[in-house]
Amino acid sequence: MPTSSSARTTDTAKPAASGGGVQSLERAFDLLERMADAGGEVGLSELSASSGLPLPTIHRLMRTLVACGYVRQQPNRRYALGPRLIRLGESASRLLGTWARPYLARLVEETGETANMALLDGDEIVYVAQVPSKHSMRMFTEVGRRVLPHSTGVGKALLADTPADEVRALLARTGMPAATEKTITTPDGFLDALEDVRRQGYAVDDNEQEIGVRCLAVSVPHSPTAAAISISGPAGRVTDAATEKIVPVLQQVAVELSEALASSGPAS
Repeated sequence: MPTSSSARTTDTAKPAASGGGVQSLERAFDLLERMADAGGEVGLSELSASSGLPLPTIHRLMRTLVACGYVRQQPNRRYALGPRLIRLGESASRLLGTWARPYLARLVEETGETANMALLDGDEIVYVAQVPSKHSMRMFTEVGRRVLPHSTGVGKALLADTPADEVRALLARTGMPAATEKTITTPDGFLDALEDVRRQGYAVDDNEQEIGVRCLAVSVPHSPTAAAISISGPAGRVTDAATEKIVPVLQQVAVELSEALASSGPAS
């Protein structure tokens, strides 16, 4: 899940950077992350309170970010994330999918089923990588496809640790249309499913997005952005017995992918 600003060390507690330029860069990125944590729009006083930086320093950094297009000032004088970040985010998402492919390929080899990686983008799930199964009967999800979280295993995995009031707010915005007769269509039902994810350590889509298809998913721990990996296959193959064997593999690959992302590079 995304790191909250309260969990991040304030600038005043960080070791001093080796140069003023480097320190300014660190501070600017920290402010951008705090803005994202706050929903994308904040006031200077809020940034000062959360970061521990003095207002003049924040004002100077924000002027630079505005000039570069990474932040924009709203008519109400608050600051919002700027449009130039969209291109960076889209490129980073594509690279994230590229880095994940060797790990997804391993999932396919060890489970026999199609492997996917998905991110939480706003209120939607977007698939950023897939490696197909070698079976003639296999599942296929187009990379770039967007779906609502309530009917997917990856959606459940990504939202499992989100506070209940935030989940309810998201569901109110998206609605909960039924993709199949098995789709969860009530907020209480979905919150119960998230409790199951926390208890079991993995999420299940049991014919909820498509009849005849089962998916198993886990979140990628400590990912720089909310990410999950999953396998999907025919319900006749992804049985309860198969689930017992597949889930430990999913969890192990998720940990290894997390470690690779933390090291800022792909698998060797």
